[in-house]
Amino acid sequence: MTFSFRTELPDSNDYYNLFQSTGWNAEGLWTRDMLQEAVRNSWYVVSVYEQEKLIASGRIVSDGVIQCILCDVIVLPGYHGQGVGKAVMEHLIGHCRAKGIRWIQLSAASGKADFYEQFGFERRAADAPGMGLFL
Repeated sequence: MTFSFRTELPDSNDYYNLFQSTGWNAEGLWTRDMLQEAVRNSWYVVSVYEQEKLIASGRIVSDGVIQCILCDVIVLPGYHGQGVGKAVMEHLIGHCRAKGIRWIQLSAASGKADFYEQFGFERRAADAPGMGLFL
């Protein structure tokens, strides 16, 4: 299969359907418009297409100087195990390198930490966990 990588914003319906494939929005907290605004406000977005079908995406939120957070690295379930997620991560990390960002953070979904370790990400020590607040 041939995949194309694009950095323009994906169609809001396509992105919403991709996001819904994760189960992260099972309670319906985020609408199509909210997700599109989040993507639009990102520092960098990469999307992967098979022909015109959106099959994967990832985005970066950043101050553009010191640090960033990788968000919503998503691959449609039917495309897992084909190197698509790895390619998305390589694009995101490559963009950070090109812009001089040296501190990249992310929150891994349950069971996905091993995937991110192949790129050099390290799990936080139990005595130094990250924190979060979900309102």
